[in-house]
Amino acid sequence: MINNPFSHTNYLLRKQFFKLFGGAFRIYDPYGNLALFASMKAFKLKEDIRLYTNEAKTEEVLIIKARNIIDIVGTYDVYDPNTQQKIGTFRRKGFKSMIKDEWVILDNLDQEIGFIQEDNLFLALLRRFLTNLIPQTFDGSIKSMPVFQFKQHFDPFVQKIDLDFSPDINNLLDRRMGIAAAVLICAIEGRQNN
Repeated sequence: MINNPFSHTNYLLRKQFFKLFGGAFRIYDPYGNLALFASMKAFKLKEDIRLYTNEAKTEEVLIIKARNIIDIVGTYDVYDPNTQQKIGTFRRKGFKSMIKDEWVILDNLDQEIGFIQEDNLFLALLRRFLTNLIPQTFDGSIKSMPVFQFKQHFDPFVQKIDLDFSPDINNLLDRRMGIAAAVLICAIEGRQNN
């Protein structure tokens, strides 16, 4: 691939405003160009999200699949479609995430390597019990080192998230996993807050 869509430090993820069935997400590079297009099929028993280099879906570059049909915790495996190899996994922290969203990052052997956490408990409680108009911020870390920050824009109609991977100065996080995390947060957390 000549232009690597996973090579940037900053992105803007934008959820399609109205899609009758399923979900669609556009991920823009720092120059405003479409870097990736994510599509989530409707009426699937297990979440299945595919990322492509364009909206025509001619080149699939990432797959995110729920591990089980019914899963209180929520475990999502990330695959490279070209090699069919698992890159890693995300697991929600079950009931704990009902108060404040938290995810565990696992490597391709299901070993825990990091975390994704919502900004703070007070704001999380306000979002859940008063209003979902307070933008969320998520921080990711690998081996206790910061690797990204996702900041949601205030917009009651279109979900937009700034993705900033600049904290990952040691390149600890595979950028494909970082993009997958952002899409999952937009798809799963966004659906809960609607």
